[in-house]
Amino acid sequence: MADEIAKAQVAQPSDTIFEKIIHKEIPAKIIFEDDHCLTFHDIAPQAPTRFLVVPKKHITQISAAEDDDENLLGHLMIVGKKCAADLGLKKGYWMVVNEGADGGQSVYHVHLHVLGGRHMNWPPG
Repeated sequence: MADEIAKAQVAQPSDTIFEKIIHKEIPAKIIFEDDHCLTFHDIAPQAPTRFLVVPKKHITQISAAEDDDENLLGHLMIVGKKCAADLGLKKGYWMVVNEGADGGQSVYHVHLHVLGGRHMNWPPG
């Protein structure tokens, strides 16, 4: 987790790895895709099951979202819920959105983390 915080402190909004995955410029283990988002397994999982739900529309961070992004942001959560069920996360899971450097955001493209497959402890980090 310390690596993610260090990355977050120096991350800059620009072309991101998620945009490259969306455009199929780099490979990912895709779980789900539609016209609005892409869901794929995280390459550095922090739980037995961890995947990301990424909108195809580039929104740098949740604080930059516009009112007209409401349906898209809700769609991410519904897709995350469906993928969690498909992956067998029957006992529960976390859905997390990082915001800014202090919130641990290391990639400046809004994304929903879904983590499960074990008991998640509170408080996090």
